[in-house]
Amino acid sequence: MPAQPIPAQFKRETHTINGVKTIVLTAGKGEPLVFLHGAGIWHGINFALPWTEKFRVIVPFHPGFAESGDDPAMNDMHDYVMHYLDLFDALGVAKMRLVGFSLGGWLAAKFAVAHGDRVARLVLVGPAGLRGKERPQGDVLSLPPEQIPALLVFNFDVIKPYLPENPKDLDFMGERYREGGTLARLLWENPYDHKLPRYLHRITMPTLLLWGEDDKLLPVKTAELWRQHLPKAEFKTFKGAGHLVLDEKREAVDAVARFLS
Repeated sequence: MPAQPIPAQFKRETHTINGVKTIVLTAGKGEPLVFLHGAGIWHGINFALPWTEKFRVIVPFHPGFAESGDDPAMNDMHDYVMHYLDLFDALGVAKMRLVGFSLGGWLAAKFAVAHGDRVARLVLVGPAGLRGKERPQGDVLSLPPEQIPALLVFNFDVIKPYLPENPKDLDFMGERYREGGTLARLLWENPYDHKLPRYLHRITMPTLLLWGEDDKLLPVKTAELWRQHLPKAEFKTFKGAGHLVLDEKREAVDAVARFLS
């Protein structure tokens, strides 16, 4: 069986936002640091533990992912921005350090564009949403779920403890197919955000772009698109790291903490 992905330090809360059950993990004290995960969080959040030494770390599970409920009416990224606007109000989080990874990076960018007054500092880790010339190795919407983990990392041993011994474990596969359905609802017709670039100039808070140099899912050259529209953003890459750069490189986790401090 996979290792328990949620560190014991994190408290689990349940909130109902516009009728949708939303699971939120929190740990630490200090200024709020919100982490928006990618298209799955089965590999856990152990990487976030160092952040709890300086910040109140808040990790919500997106609707349709992990243990959160679902709402088929939420069919574009704007719906998720509004969901989180209401969730942050419910949590009493007026301003935050915002870190978004992959799908969550796209979401964090959209949130910062529209609600920049609530974002003190922004970190985008291998964000999705913009289309570059470099194409990923396979379409995540059409690949069988059991093939995706190998595309996420440079060193497979990093995530192996979180995978079931049987790659076709029915419970694990069922959860992945559910999340795949949510992802398809969001991205099938519009896998990229063609309008986002015109509004990225509204991101005026200090911003860090962070990438794994061996990212197969969103190749590092995709970062050039983001850098064109966010010319003042800091940019850091890490060798020997794939898409899950925060899981693979403690240096990346520490770079985020230094930037947010």
